[in-house]
Amino acid sequence: MSALMAFSRGIDWLTTFLGRAVSWLILVAVLVSAGNAVMRKAFDMSSNAWLELQWYLFGAVFLLAAAWTLKVNEHVRIDVVAAHLSKRTRDWIDLVCHVLFLLPFAGLMVYLAIPYVQLSYRQQEVSANAGGLIIWPAKALILAGFILLLAQALSEIIKRIAVLRGVIEEPSPHHDLPPAVEDALEMEDEGIQATRDDPRVRRDD
Repeated sequence: MSALMAFSRGIDWLTTFLGRAVSWLILVAVLVSAGNAVMRKAFDMSSNAWLELQWYLFGAVFLLAAAWTLKVNEHVRIDVVAAHLSKRTRDWIDLVCHVLFLLPFAGLMVYLAIPYVQLSYRQQEVSANAGGLIIWPAKALILAGFILLLAQALSEIIKRIAVLRGVIEEPSPHHDLPPAVEDALEMEDEGIQATRDDPRVRRDD
């Protein structure tokens, strides 16, 4: 189990590093969008390349940070039922769903994306829009994103098994308690912190 946990930690480090790095591309996309808008309005100059670059940057963030989002347990959940279940039951649900749904889906997407990207690269596919960008790097992001998601799925399966066996403590936030309780505690903590930071609040200490 120690070797598997080391493998899982390596995947977690990689997806965390890449997720945090590509998150800065949101700022780049905003700057590109603003610059394109200024050039179009002020100088009547624009290019499809700038518009498509915004799409590529957004796609890079969405795809390359998806694995990191899974790692920190921030994907949207429908907790109408799960909120009333014990943590161990929710751990089993996560494990079964990762094995039966997430892992096959991510693996299938990788399998299908490989020839998709290869064909685009061999053809040096470019945008059909005038002055547009080359297409294959954007398609390669799809492959890279699902490879990372597949790796993170393996990591989550390893960690969930380790948690169920009592090898490690819960590594993911918002998982020890039902979601409604987690949200209530988070709101309470934020309120306490805001009160402490308010200079108008009298302190007796």
